Amino acid sequence: MKAVGEVMSIGKTYKEAFQKAIRSLETKRYGLGFAADFNRRPLEDLMALISEPTSQRQFIMYEALRKGASIDDLYERTKIKKWFIQQMKELVDFEEEILAYKGKELPDNLLIKAKEDGFSDKYLSQILEKPEEEIRGQRIRLNKTESWCAVPVSGADASYYYSTYNAPNEVKVSDRPKVMILGGGPNRIGQGIEFDYTCVHAAFALRDEGYESIMVNCNPETVSTDYDTSDKLYFEPLTVEDVLSIYEKEKPLGAIVQFGGQTPLNIARELELAGVKILGTSPDSIDLAEDRKRFKDVMTKLDIPQPESGTAVSLDEALVIAHDIGYPLLVRPSYVLGGRGMEIVYDDDMLTSYINEAVEIWPGRPILIDRFLENAIECEADAIADGVDAFVPSVMEHIELAGIHSGDSACAIPPRTIPEKHLKTINDYTKKIAVELGVVGLMNIQYAIANNRVYILEANPRASRTVPLVSKVTGIQMARIATQLMLGKKLKGMGLKQKEYSHVGVKESVFPFNMFPEVDPTLGPEMKSTGEVLGMAGTFGLAFFKSQEGAGQKLPTQGTVLISVKQKDKNEILAVAKYLRGIGFKILATDDTHKFLVSSGVDSTFIKKVHEGRPNIVDAIHNKEINLIINTPIGKNSKYDDSYIRKAAIKYKIPYITTAAAAQAAAEGIKAYLQDKGGMEVRSLQAYHKDIR
Repeated sequence: MKAVGEVMSIGKTYKEAFQKAIRSLETKRYGLGFAADFNRRPLEDLMALISEPTSQRQFIMYEALRKGASIDDLYERTKIKKWFIQQMKELVDFEEEILAYKGKELPDNLLIKAKEDGFSDKYLSQILEKPEEEIRGQRIRLNKTESWCAVPVSGADASYYYSTYNAPNEVKVSDRPKVMILGGGPNRIGQGIEFDYTCVHAAFALRDEGYESIMVNCNPETVSTDYDTSDKLYFEPLTVEDVLSIYEKEKPLGAIVQFGGQTPLNIARELELAGVKILGTSPDSIDLAEDRKRFKDVMTKLDIPQPESGTAVSLDEALVIAHDIGYPLLVRPSYVLGGRGMEIVYDDDMLTSYINEAVEIWPGRPILIDRFLENAIECEADAIADGVDAFVPSVMEHIELAGIHSGDSACAIPPRTIPEKHLKTINDYTKKIAVELGVVGLMNIQYAIANNRVYILEANPRASRTVPLVSKVTGIQMARIATQLMLGKKLKGMGLKQKEYSHVGVKESVFPFNMFPEVDPTLGPEMKSTGEVLGMAGTFGLAFFKSQEGAGQKLPTQGTVLISVKQKDKNEILAVAKYLRGIGFKILATDDTHKFLVSSGVDSTFIKKVHEGRPNIVDAIHNKEINLIINTPIGKNSKYDDSYIRKAAIKYKIPYITTAAAAQAAAEGIKAYLQDKGGMEVRSLQAYHKDIR
């Protein structure tokens, strides 16, 4: 299995449900046709591609049918039941009828049939090359609007609905005050179940405040799509057409878009223009935080330092900016999630290679260039704001230094090493920004501390993936409070204050590398994790140890550790090696690391790399002679040379560490576990919360 998420759709016909599922995927595809370059390829190429099951197969089949492939041909290649292929062929044939009216108004009878077959307004506007508003206006004139049917739930009277253009309406609208919550859609890297947490707690808060909660989501894995989480559940794609239909039917007081991650934010502006009242932070403030120039202007006004930066659309522009700012640089395409396409470059050659590749993959997108604050401590602040004030329950300190995506880095609450003066600065900056942007609800800000100065990296005026973490460690129900603020309450009367904690929480990320053996598990600025765990204990070390065990990487307390690190990490690794050797670990080290350790007074045994002969690292891993691997690569060439070490670790399920900071935390964790004599105290979350003062 390689999927990291899924969607579900319901319709009266297979065609309707299938097309709804496609537009639920959040891949910017609103129909089956014209995906990638498949329409421009010859049938022979498409048939060859179809033979291998991939996530693109249904789109390839669609174009193959358009180019004349038979149902029998596709069945022989795919073994998909012919009935499903026949349904797809009928959609292709009908789409060809629609295409005859490109640039014109679609005849009423064809528009009616298109809606009954599941064609979305957005897709029709794309293939007809007409504004979506015109398509919507035409079908509304024809009184062709979505109806809502109830999903029968055994033994329960549940308000659980799906839309269709093929049946009469069954939904009953109450006269209670109501609020709509837009969920997070499918799980994927960069957006996971953390956002569902905030949506669920918003529904609970609305119910307690006397409002009818209306949930819209299409992800069957979530708690938000349980029929008893909200007062009404609409199992629908999160598109303008589908959300607007529900809004116009239910007429709620407004919609909450800041809890579902990027999914609802992508359509917030269009919804607002169509008449939807957005509760909490305005879409304009959300856009401001994402707009490079506008946000920079606000930070200058507030006198909040940012790393030097620039924006380039060509290689020449990028080189000029690079020489002005100076290397190293953090470069990325604009408007991407999860740090996709982000890279650290150290010279002109690396920048040139990156820009040439980025222009090919993301044509027309500006490239964002920032000074990379090397060896900076990164941290985050999640805030609750009411438009005139803000409260930060706790600052999270990343364990890995700058350069690792925040979603992949382990982090600790409360912070371990950040001086009080910097924590005060972070709190002050966060409040200033929240008030200036008019944030009502939740906000996440990422900071870096370098050269004894706090820099802002980015601000997101919405729920972040760390809200569940902060809420569980601090006992402050952030999503609930944020919902109350969106309904008009103020922070002033809530009695929130900074507290002291007798426990520590450590978040560790969970990665899918065991399912992708060809992928190097080295961490960097592009997010790779698909989940996370939380370890809690009375000390950082024990909390870190528990977090590793929870993430499936239980740290050994005896045995042999392999150490192979880059030059700049050697001094930081020395203390780790001394401690591990001192408690009885045997140390194997590659040539340069071995020489450094021995010259520093640490007993180690030399082991060969693969290209140096046998027996080598892979032999030792295969023979189960190694219990822990510490390997920090440098640069693309070194990553290529050393990736076999990390891949072998995954294959043979050996704990591995790829940063010096994580190695130090691991040593502290092993030390705490041994001092505790392995008797890790088991406490409930409620017990931890009782000790908060």
